[in-house]
This record gives sequence, C-alpha cells and structure tokens, in this order.
Amino acid sequence: MNKDQVNGRVKTVKGAVKEAAGKVTGNHQQETEGKVTKEVGKVQSKWGDLKDKLTK
Repeated sequence: MNKDQVNGRVKTVKGAVKEAAGKVTGNHQQETEGKVTKEVGKVQSKWGDLKDKLTK
C-alpha cells in the first residue's frame, strides 16, 4: 500500500464523518464539505491503486 492509497482512505473516512455530523446538526455547509472531502479521498485512493498497479 502506498502513501496515496492510505491518505485517500483516511480522507474518505474523515469526509464521511464530517458529512454525517453535518446531517445530524443540520449544518449544510459541513455536510457539503464532508461530501467533497470524501470524493477527493476516493480519487486519491484510486490514483494510489493505479500507481501501485503500474509499479508491479
């Protein structure tokens, strides 16, 4: 597992938590930020997956 994969998965989890907290509190800005962070994490994780496949 490379750094991009790890960081991407961490961002995905952080985004999901932030999104859920925004939903619970009714804070739409926090919810949206969580969704964005989650998607950025997914992209970074996929990039790490691709890099891993290309180096093997």
